[in-house]
Amino acid sequence: MRLLHRSVFFALVLGAVSCLTCPFTRADGAGVPPEVSVVLDKIYSFDLDGATEGARSWQREHPDDPLGFLLEGEALWWRIWCTSAEYKWGMTDVRHRAKLDADQHYFELAGKAYSLAVTQNRGHESAVTHFYAGMADALAARLYALRGENRATARVGVRARQNFLRATELDRECTDADFGLGLYNYYVDTLGSLARMMRFFMGIPGGSKQEGVRQLDAAIRSGSLTPMLARIYLALNLHRYDQQYARALEILSPVADKYPGNPLFQLMIGDLHAKLGHKDQALSHYRVATSLPVADADCRARIQALAASASSAVANYEASHSK
Repeated sequence: MRLLHRSVFFALVLGAVSCLTCPFTRADGAGVPPEVSVVLDKIYSFDLDGATEGARSWQREHPDDPLGFLLEGEALWWRIWCTSAEYKWGMTDVRHRAKLDADQHYFELAGKAYSLAVTQNRGHESAVTHFYAGMADALAARLYALRGENRATARVGVRARQNFLRATELDRECTDADFGLGLYNYYVDTLGSLARMMRFFMGIPGGSKQEGVRQLDAAIRSGSLTPMLARIYLALNLHRYDQQYARALEILSPVADKYPGNPLFQLMIGDLHAKLGHKDQALSHYRVATSLPVADADCRARIQALAASASSAVANYEASHSK
């Protein structure tokens, strides 16, 4: 189980719409097409139906651009994350899910984006098309990992890393590359002994947690589209692996403040307050999570269950330590 848990988030190393500064102007998203910014805001706001509609509109208007397929895959991933999450060890997280027939569409989106990126690279190699190829593999990698398919996760994850590295060779100023590479370095350096042996035999390159944190901090400071994502995953890592709850809360709070309608962010913030002994704040965030409108019935039910489990754990801990 420990190996599987690690592998899920090894897949997330490359798992979101990340380094887009190459085709667009840098400086916190300046120059990013409004349609792309709107879709990303809808994803973070948890308007996943609206995000999917916007991504498909981009696909129709730009059929040869991998980005529209990556955006739709990202929206779908958050729905998968929601319905697959569980509350365990004081943290809402995704750890394992069985294979589903519905997964096929997700893999088709990843495959389409990868195919378009590779085709464009054959005509004219560029940093952005390598980024797109890496992100497409990322979409596939994290679902493979969630399903416990470690070999498939490693295969596409390593290929994604190679594309990110090539992109940085072609464009040293593409700061968002630090997001994917930073997560890779962090996760690989947290692998246990069994996973390290598996990494050796599968040819998975090593990493450095310290370097990973530095790269994630760089993405937060200087990225164009990755600062929010870098905050989310760095906070999750600091919570999950390093028990740096106060720092994780500081890093994640700007995300929850900007997107207060996302119940998953409310659960994450609540968990951190609980770990810090802030009972009232934790319970408040759990209540907010259950009060927010969520269109998907399965996701809404899961959020209710997660918040109930977390609230019960906080109350039980308080009661046991007050005797």
